[in-house]
Amino acid sequence: MRIKAILFTVLITQISLVVNAQEFPQQDLDSVTITSTQRIDLPFKKNSRTISIITKTDIKNSAAVNVADLLQQVAGVDIRRRGAGGSQADLFIRGGGFDQTLLLINGIKMDDAQTGHHTMNAALPIEIIERIEIIKGPAARVFGQNAFTGAINIVTKRTLENTISSNLETGSFGQLNGNITAGIQQENASHIVHVGRVTSEGYRFNSDYDNANYFLQSIFNKDEQAIELITSFMERKFGAQNFYTPPSRGFTEYEETQSSLIALSTTFRKEKLKLTPRVYWRRNQDEFLLQRNDPSFFRNFHITNKIGIETNASYVSKLGITGFGVDVSQYYIQSNNLGNRNRFLATAFLEHRFKLAKGKLDITPGVAMTYFSDFDFNAFPGLDIGFEISPNVRAYGNVGYTYRIPTYTDLFYSDPATLGNANLEPEEAFAQEIGIKYFSKSFNASIAVFNRDATNLIDYIRPNTTTGIFTATNIAEVNTKGLEFDASYTFKLGNFKQHLAIGYSYLDDNILDQNEELSRYSLNTLKHQYITRLSTQLFKNISQNIVYKYAERTTGQTYNVWDASIALRLKQAELTITASNIFNADYIETGFVPMPPSNLLFGLRYTFK
Repeated sequence: MRIKAILFTVLITQISLVVNAQEFPQQDLDSVTITSTQRIDLPFKKNSRTISIITKTDIKNSAAVNVADLLQQVAGVDIRRRGAGGSQADLFIRGGGFDQTLLLINGIKMDDAQTGHHTMNAALPIEIIERIEIIKGPAARVFGQNAFTGAINIVTKRTLENTISSNLETGSFGQLNGNITAGIQQENASHIVHVGRVTSEGYRFNSDYDNANYFLQSIFNKDEQAIELITSFMERKFGAQNFYTPPSRGFTEYEETQSSLIALSTTFRKEKLKLTPRVYWRRNQDEFLLQRNDPSFFRNFHITNKIGIETNASYVSKLGITGFGVDVSQYYIQSNNLGNRNRFLATAFLEHRFKLAKGKLDITPGVAMTYFSDFDFNAFPGLDIGFEISPNVRAYGNVGYTYRIPTYTDLFYSDPATLGNANLEPEEAFAQEIGIKYFSKSFNASIAVFNRDATNLIDYIRPNTTTGIFTATNIAEVNTKGLEFDASYTFKLGNFKQHLAIGYSYLDDNILDQNEELSRYSLNTLKHQYITRLSTQLFKNISQNIVYKYAERTTGQTYNVWDASIALRLKQAELTITASNIFNADYIETGFVPMPPSNLLFGLRYTFK
């Protein structure tokens, strides 16, 4: 009740202020071209897959302070956090595992051969994100083997004007956050620089964190053959109490991670041909201590490196658009637990988009063919079909095979409670989906139903409840089916736009045919998920956002979480208040880690022009 009273008081106080500001803008999805499809770029309305877009306006209105919190507001996406501050979270789409979802940054594949558990380590600060593209369903023919249940592409802002924006936040649990984002425009180059730090004393014992973010994006020779450079370095240091062990064991776990990226790319355009070569290096480092103040008790230390070279291209002809590409990657790992190993992957992509029936029908068959140095060669065919019923209505469907080879953790990890399995087989699945989308200036809606028949899914299983060791095992066959619905409505109240968005997902699988006490990861999917966000503006300088999230997991746990934010814009300054878990819901998203109780975060942003 005290937090609600504070929010009400702040709102009334802000209403009484008279300042000069502008209406908060809304971004039109008609202007968005989906780039995550790698080779064939299409307008959002013309795509024949289930794709969700988080625009820069959505980010501003989200009441979220990091990408993990932001993705929790998308139906069909399950972010399972262990604590606050974006220190650690696992990413799931449509009931898949955290090893089955691919994260990309501007189309660069950020997969890690050690484990998908580090996927979100590479997530960028929201200050430099233009939009996030979420591709649900089988995407292996587009991205390769890690996009088993979907992919998420973070698209950075292309340029910023000559500005410096500083942000300072403080709040509950000793939170103290600060960052600076600068845009630099030169005669034939542009740069975006971001430096930030996020700290907290923690909301419970051994839950403190100290996280740093560094990002540089430069475009050189932009008036002729532009060359784009992206570099990032994300460092996380956090108390990991009960992240991996139950409270009864009494350990004081601690972890430090580093995720870095360096990439160079350019795009050649010549009439009907577009060619984009890219070279990149992605590094991840992970150190885990079972006893925080005693590294000699139990310590895991891993360094993984991925060096990639890829070229994606598209060619326009009378028959449609042909997309093709080659991706070559070399992985290295140095680990005191997993050993020193390497893996080579080479993938060739081919797809073609046919347009028939006077352009109303599109058919896109495609295939990805991959050579693995330590597993068999495999091919992932797929087919997308779309039909324009009217300028505002599109029906679509897709089918595809998908595949995932085991990570080094799956194969070789060992500790007193967990054991890898060098004899694991790759995961495989055949997935199908049909859906329909409606678009207009004020109202968008989509509904999709999907089915996935998977074999050899990998989970950590123990034979009985008296056995303490979970061993990586190929589960036999698992069927997953579900439904997703999304809608958004923009309307005017007075002279200001208001925005309401809702999302619902239903998931059903037969994995519960197994004994839930014998599985470590698979038996905690979201059966029902409902999300709504209301963004309102009643005065030209004030905006409010309320987010409601409902979740019911297959284990029977249900919870309701309310978040809210208020922003006051004063010319070049912006004051914000963000309230999380307003009604103090008691819930766990994964493992043994209770999520933070009600908390407040106060922010001040100032832009120097």
